Amino acid sequence: MKNKLYWLLLLPGLMLLVIFLVIPLFNTLYPTVYDEGFTLSKYLEFFKDEYYLSILIRTLRISIISTIVCIILGTPTAYYISRCDKKWRSLLIAISIFPLLTNSVVRSFAWINILGKNGVINTLLLKFGLIEKPLTLLYTEFSIIIGTIYLFLPLMIITVVGVMENIDNDMMEAAESLGANRITAFLKVILPMSLPGIIVGGVLVFTGALTAYTTPQLLGGNKIVLATFIYQKAMSSGDWTGASVIAGIMIIITVLVIKILNGIATKLDKRGEN
Repeated sequence: MKNKLYWLLLLPGLMLLVIFLVIPLFNTLYPTVYDEGFTLSKYLEFFKDEYYLSILIRTLRISIISTIVCIILGTPTAYYISRCDKKWRSLLIAISIFPLLTNSVVRSFAWINILGKNGVINTLLLKFGLIEKPLTLLYTEFSIIIGTIYLFLPLMIITVVGVMENIDNDMMEAAESLGANRITAFLKVILPMSLPGIIVGGVLVFTGALTAYTTPQLLGGNKIVLATFIYQKAMSSGDWTGASVIAGIMIIITVLVIKILNGIATKLDKRGEN
């Protein structure tokens, strides 16, 4: 009886998933693997084309760099927030997630004003005589990475804060009492215990950076990534099957990364073991 009740409770959600996720996904990917029979020729053509491969490599490079920088910046920030008093912790968390409350188009235009040739950075560098002519910061991979980090760093911070809040302060005190300084204690005690949260945060950042469209479109100029390439294929060229192939590759990469990193996180997370 209880099992039937569970299935009845799950049924509405399952129906929504099937109607709005499974069926559209099947309709998108089916033409890429079936053409008078099962075939992977369209995917093989993608990987044989040097131009397509360059876009894939650029997308992976941007995603990996953004993820690494978010981990480096987000982990110490999360540790500081997790050790603040509760009233300050709530305020700092609110400040951390504030970029998520702003429209991505608005955020991107803000970075255009900062990174442009007449933007804030070039204006200051010219004013102080550090450069002779404006630097090309906008419409580069660098600008995409900056915008991506700004977009997804809050996800990393929030994820790691949730893990570090559960680490007892006595761990640091015990390490310091044995002769370790705070940096050594953090690296050898807090960081290993936070790895599951860091990995989960890395998954969120990587998958978000891999599939981001607005930021690369507005900040990247002619630096095409997979998400913007899908738009060009579908809307400019009318090649919906080609766009579906790119979407399929993105889905495969995302699933592989999530599977691998979640497996690592599960092995590292020993908190539930006796």
